[in-house]
Amino acid sequence: MGVTTVTDVRHTVSADGPTVSREPNPLSPLSILFRSDLGGHEQVLLCQDRESGLKAVIAIHSTALGPALGGTRFHAYGSEENPEDAAVLDALNLARGMSYKNALAGLDHGGGKAVILGDPGEIKTESLLLAYGRFVASLGGRYVTACDVGTYVSDMDVVARECPWTTGRSPENGGAGDSSVLTAFGVFQGMRASAQASWGAPTLRGRRVGIAGVGKVGHHLVDHLLEDGAEVVVTDVRGESVDRVLARHPRVRAVPDTAALIRADLDVYAPCALGGALDDDTVPALTAKVVCGAANNQLAHPGVEKDLADRGILYAPDYVVNAGGVIQVADELHGFDFDRAKAKAAKIFDTTLAIFDRAQTDGIPPAAAADRLAELRMAEGRARA
Repeated sequence: MGVTTVTDVRHTVSADGPTVSREPNPLSPLSILFRSDLGGHEQVLLCQDRESGLKAVIAIHSTALGPALGGTRFHAYGSEENPEDAAVLDALNLARGMSYKNALAGLDHGGGKAVILGDPGEIKTESLLLAYGRFVASLGGRYVTACDVGTYVSDMDVVARECPWTTGRSPENGGAGDSSVLTAFGVFQGMRASAQASWGAPTLRGRRVGIAGVGKVGHHLVDHLLEDGAEVVVTDVRGESVDRVLARHPRVRAVPDTAALIRADLDVYAPCALGGALDDDTVPALTAKVVCGAANNQLAHPGVEKDLADRGILYAPDYVVNAGGVIQVADELHGFDFDRAKAKAAKIFDTTLAIFDRAQTDGIPPAAAADRLAELRMAEGRARA
């Protein structure tokens, strides 16, 4: 297997401007790593195993608080002009988000993420997952992996055969099982905190919640909301996912697509699919007064958080409310106890309220308040190192 490692990635822009006058390709990996505001990652591993067809990126953003922890995304980037560059950008974004998520979740872990390039339905094989496990193992515990979009508990069982730093395994193999259970529970706690801040009570009873994406996490979130007395509207690009929810809960309503959902009469909008859900087209069209969902990296670009605030829309930072899953897999490293992990995930309610309070006190959007608190904890970790 071949390995290319880029370590200690930092900004290379001086006070006088870029050291190279020629404007680089904004999606060039070197541009992303060395010249963009995404810089600062400690290590990036580009992985290729020709025999199995594996092509992957492992990004470690920070180990200030402990070994980097984050899932493995298996995704096809074929629609992009430069799919490999798009995968690097995705891994960098996700790894950075994991540093912030783990910090505010109170975990002794830094942030990392991996991306395997390709359609999992077409190229995922045992030999590919084993090759991937060997690459993770080559990092010697600096990165602990888990499930993400396109990977499942059964996949982690295979990866773990080559790599001891694997979580999200099945209970039969010493793991905690499906982390989407506590991810959804944590999002629900964040939504309750949002309801407290917006309407004065920590309940969604009588509120209409629109969920974009009812896959691994979203369908569990539907259960929590209905039990709390909410009205639920859903959509998903996969028709079978919607059909599963409607078969289980006939009173749930479905709409054709996300565009129809964001224009529906909603109290809460919950993006629970891929990132970039909140952009220049989505925010002006939203009817909801609260945005709180499970998707990572919901803000398409800097400034969207201010656009939401200017419209009077309360945004619960994604990496705060969706931390239940990483809390679950982190607990697995210490001998998994579901009740202990759930109790920790329940604290997402208090953390979210604290962020809203900090935002109001400082006169900044909640996303900025969350970043400040996470950066403070990471700085304290670096100072102790």
